[in-house]
Amino acid sequence: MKRHIIILLLCSALQLQAQGGADGTAFLDRTEFKVGYSGTIFWSNGIAVGAEYLWKEFKKTKERRNAQRTNTHQFLFNGNLGFATNFASKTDTGGFTNFGVTWRRTNKKGKQFSIDLNPLGYYRSFLPETYRVNGDNVDRVSFPGRGYYSPSLSVGIGKQRKGKFRSGSYFNITYSPRFNYNARTLPTFSIQYGFRFNFKNKKQ
Repeated sequence: MKRHIIILLLCSALQLQAQGGADGTAFLDRTEFKVGYSGTIFWSNGIAVGAEYLWKEFKKTKERRNAQRTNTHQFLFNGNLGFATNFASKTDTGGFTNFGVTWRRTNKKGKQFSIDLNPLGYYRSFLPETYRVNGDNVDRVSFPGRGYYSPSLSVGIGKQRKGKFRSGSYFNITYSPRFNYNARTLPTFSIQYGFRFNFKNKKQ
């Protein structure tokens, strides 16, 4: 499963780069990078980094209270990589990666609402020092832990800073089940908050 996810992520990244070159738009002009906190606050804390590539964008205008309101709707491809642990007990330690699609709505004041659906997700747990019995010997296990298929669904809000290097902020609540966790599925909830950055060429 891990190998298949990595291959799919690499293929998707190459395809997106090719699309950016094909329509004459630089890849970085359509990409924002993000970094922030990821965890549950009470027992697991960590960091996550990621990128969002703008796929489609359109504006929608509605008449409300004798005034026009225009919202921008975007569909983006997103990819994330993170790590979290319980620094007090050194348990619940793991790394994760996921890939999927984001829908985001932005109003004229820059306030944002978004939904992320990441069907490609992988979580790797890291256990403390572990030993196993091998016949008459007790051997230390190298890199103890295991991997899980872990897709995710996030709902979040944010704020856009148009034309700025720090282009926005976000706050997400994420549900990411871990399948085949001790013969069952482990539901996990976490929060993410941080900032997005845009490296767009300002000379254009």
